[in-house]
Amino acid sequence: MHIGVIGATGTIGGRVVSEALDRGHHVKAFSRDAGQAQREERRENITWTSVDVLDPESIAAALPGLDVLISGFQPGNAAKDFADTLRRSVADPTVYATAARALLKALETRPRTRLIVIGGAGSLEVEPGVVRADSDELLNPGLDRLGLPREYAAAVRGHRDALTVLRTSNRLWTYFSPAEEIAPGERTGRFRIGGDQVVQDADGRSRISVEDAAVALIDEAELPRFVQRRFTIGY
Repeated sequence: MHIGVIGATGTIGGRVVSEALDRGHHVKAFSRDAGQAQREERRENITWTSVDVLDPESIAAALPGLDVLISGFQPGNAAKDFADTLRRSVADPTVYATAARALLKALETRPRTRLIVIGGAGSLEVEPGVVRADSDELLNPGLDRLGLPREYAAAVRGHRDALTVLRTSNRLWTYFSPAEEIAPGERTGRFRIGGDQVVQDADGRSRISVEDAAVALIDEAELPRFVQRRFTIGY
């Protein structure tokens, strides 16, 4: 397959690129640092280029030849400067919905290209009909537990709003909410898959490694199960 990855130098995006290449796919990698990444890249079947994820025309120009576009867009580069991404996300939480609209607009030119958006866990239901992002009382303890400032609630709701934008579209979109706790770790290939509700382990924790998130994303790229739907994973 030919898979595009926006945010290809990011924490999740970089693992998605590696997972796709390891499975023999061709990757078009998008990054703000595409020139530097191209110079450093030594793997086959990957090309690097830049794209403005907030500009539908820029995205549309990058779509020809792609079977799937996976967007791991974040303002800034969280892998290199997480504090900067936090600041940018809080300063303009509408950026996630803006990016979703731009991606959908671009797909009007390539309606058969599938889109997978890597979003947040805050819009998942913790019990039927109950979403953390809808309530400070539910959201703040989770932010505290993850060591995130409570101001980041605005960005969590920004991710939720991006999902709302996608849900109004008839394009071939999929929204991926990772587990509430996600960090670099081990690639096990063993996890449980859910829909709109949090997947928790026996200890009541919602957790996944970045590597296994990449496995789930490329699984979905290869064999779509959640077109025009959201899915999540966890151990």
